Amino acid sequence: MMQMSQTQKIVLFLLAALALMALPLFIGQFGQGWVRILAIALLYVLLALGLNIVVGYAGLLDLGYVAFYALGAYMFALLASPHLTDNFPSIKAAFPNGLHMPFYVIIPLAAVLAGVLGMLLGAPTLKLRGDYLAIVTLGFGEIIRVFMNNLEYPINITNGPRGIGQIDSIEVFGFDLGKSHELFGMTMTPVIQHYYLFLALVVLSVIISSRLADSRVGRAWMAIREDEIAAKAMGVNTRNLKLAAFGMGATFGGISGAMFASFQNFVSPESFTLMESVMIVAMVVLGGIGHIPGVILGALLLAALPEVLRYVAGPLQEATGGRLDAAILRQLLVALAMISIMLLRPRGLWPAPEHGKAAPKVDAKAAA
Repeated sequence: MMQMSQTQKIVLFLLAALALMALPLFIGQFGQGWVRILAIALLYVLLALGLNIVVGYAGLLDLGYVAFYALGAYMFALLASPHLTDNFPSIKAAFPNGLHMPFYVIIPLAAVLAGVLGMLLGAPTLKLRGDYLAIVTLGFGEIIRVFMNNLEYPINITNGPRGIGQIDSIEVFGFDLGKSHELFGMTMTPVIQHYYLFLALVVLSVIISSRLADSRVGRAWMAIREDEIAAKAMGVNTRNLKLAAFGMGATFGGISGAMFASFQNFVSPESFTLMESVMIVAMVVLGGIGHIPGVILGALLLAALPEVLRYVAGPLQEATGGRLDAAILRQLLVALAMISIMLLRPRGLWPAPEHGKAAPKVDAKAAA
């Protein structure tokens, strides 16, 4: 198989960049709903890249990843909405115009909070593996969701199941992403502007993930994934590296949650259920564990497929006289698609070329 030259790679990269930049402008002609699907898909790509550090690089099964997504979202909601000033007189007295912190303060706070809690989660689970680790992380994710759902009484912090609304949109140097703007004769709607913001974050995350994979830390994570006992015998500090994997992956989740809150202008516990965690894990496994292009492909497919299938489930529901629920039918179609893909491609749609490759055979006579 011929290797591409450096010039061909650069040309291919530029063409892909131009296509991604023009995509929302073209799709937007068919309705802003399609651009919104693309923007949400990019958010899931960001989440999947973060989970790939934990699952793909370090080999730690995390079913509670949505908890960090929720922490980032609620951090942004509390610091960029009137909720705290409406419920706490002391905060109202300190901030009479409302607590509306800028995004460049909230996002680092969300990343740090999620990263610290990620390491706190990892600390008691260092000796757990496989199913036992999955159960503990699953419980952690559910605990966070239950807390968000019940922190309304006696002190109203999260507003319970009603959620928090009136969240500020992101504003960069006076450029409010929550309002439409005219640029080069084109109308840039809030959805299109958020698409470009999420795309920039995904590109930055891909660069960070690829650099991590090629770094000394990334190689140590992969050694732990392949054989933790052998890695420990070779002097790898498995304890600290596992904590680093949990913390780094959680940081991606916190930033994604903050972006989600600013995009939706509303957060509630219903957005952070166990099913979300399962879907994010499925994106990593379906695309190809540990392989960045595969993870991106899996995230895009699983994020966009349920929305696209709305246009398939509707006619099928009508054909059966309404006896089939469209939402349940859509989930069934997604599940069938996932089963089919995993049967045909058990290592994922785009697996890492070196992962699982057998060692080259050595001729004993030649070696002697």
